[in-house]
Amino acid sequence: MSISGSLFNAYSGLKSAARTAEAISNNVANAMTIGYGRREVELSAASINGRGAGVQVAGVLRLVDQVAISDRLLAESALGGNRVRADAFARLESAIGTPGDGSSLSDRVTEFEAALLDAEGRPDAEVRLRNVLFAAKDLIATVGGISDETQEMRMSADAGIGRQVGILNETLSRIETLNHDIRLHVGGGGDVNGLLDQRQQLVDKLAEIVPIKTYQRDHGQIAIVSIGGVSLLDGSAAEFGFSPTGLITPEMDLASGALSALQVNGKDISIGTGSGGLEGGSLSALFQVRDVIAPKASAQIDAFARNLMERFEAGGLDSTLNAGDAGLFTDGGGKLDTALETGLAGRLALNVAVDPDQGGVSWRLRDGLGALVPGDVGDNSLLLAFSDALTNGRAPLSGSFSPHALSLAGLSGDLTALNSTERLHADEAEAFATSRYQALLSTELDAGVDTDQEMQKLLLVEQAYAANARVVSTVDEMLRAILEM
Repeated sequence: MSISGSLFNAYSGLKSAARTAEAISNNVANAMTIGYGRREVELSAASINGRGAGVQVAGVLRLVDQVAISDRLLAESALGGNRVRADAFARLESAIGTPGDGSSLSDRVTEFEAALLDAEGRPDAEVRLRNVLFAAKDLIATVGGISDETQEMRMSADAGIGRQVGILNETLSRIETLNHDIRLHVGGGGDVNGLLDQRQQLVDKLAEIVPIKTYQRDHGQIAIVSIGGVSLLDGSAAEFGFSPTGLITPEMDLASGALSALQVNGKDISIGTGSGGLEGGSLSALFQVRDVIAPKASAQIDAFARNLMERFEAGGLDSTLNAGDAGLFTDGGGKLDTALETGLAGRLALNVAVDPDQGGVSWRLRDGLGALVPGDVGDNSLLLAFSDALTNGRAPLSGSFSPHALSLAGLSGDLTALNSTERLHADEAEAFATSRYQALLSTELDAGVDTDQEMQKLLLVEQAYAANARVVSTVDEMLRAILEM
């Protein structure tokens, strides 16, 4: 072999070793980067005029386990949806409170009962009557706070839907652009691995919002379809539409048109019901919070407020009241109207007749809400009747409570237990989804970059580089010796 041939062979070896070392260093640096595909330099023999001319880089392969990625994407969607639901039930549990924390619904009912019992013993004591009023107002505030929280949850979910729809449209548009760029680079014989990494990271971003599968198309392009069969991208990207609602009140719902539905390419699509084409990710879970979970919780606290009002409007409880008069607890000052139960918890108020802050007098708790003048200060019969109204069993006529007759304390405990059970199930589902996602992510990473193996390859590359460098050095010494002759 000629000196020039040896030098050219060594030079090609140095270039190939440098390119391989670069690929290995990128692999090691991105070993934990989601969406990164392991690089492997493909080498082939080079020739000039049919004669060996060293080695050349035939290409840089991007190696990924598509099955592992697909499984991980579905697990990511499930995790996103379960996380949204678990957060919703945690918010509800925080609003309802836990018995014993001092401010829970159950504690407020207990405090109201205790204040009535205390007033029964000394019906003449103004301070004890005032304590009944304070306890009643605390109970009203807690009931109203739970109602407010359910509406805040709906508005928060509605705003979240708007944000996620924006992310979907932007991400799909960027993937469409990358598909176009990849097609051009493939046609021109360029390296598209960096573009493929960028596209995979965008696909991962979609997966938490909507469960998806990807399909290969010609020239390196992909199509994206939801698990439910909705085409998100195949050539051109689908366009999602949604109109966020600023203020949501209890009576507003999707069926009435007061809240926006989700559109895909201008057509309404069912979501959040468990059977639509986009179910499973965080987007469908947000619709479920807005249209199912929070409205159901709102209806429950409305049913509790109704039961409370019914207890104090029962016939014969207060002889000073006429038919049609409101009891101790009112619907914004008026009598209970069961046709207007939606949103009742947020309108629950104390009868102005007994509220000194609104021109009333506390002695009417003892003498009757319709009494014009004070009566016998030692008469505790009405206070006893009020206390019995709380503790006697009364079957709730609305809401998804136990059908059995319950005291108000029992009803509050039932409401607390129902939500806690839902929260526990949601937490278990989230924990399972998290464990599954982590396991599949680990499987994907294991099938990707093995840093130990990459470092072993790097040692071989260093040896090859050193060998080729030695050839160059030897040729240099030979040329020097020839020139010095």
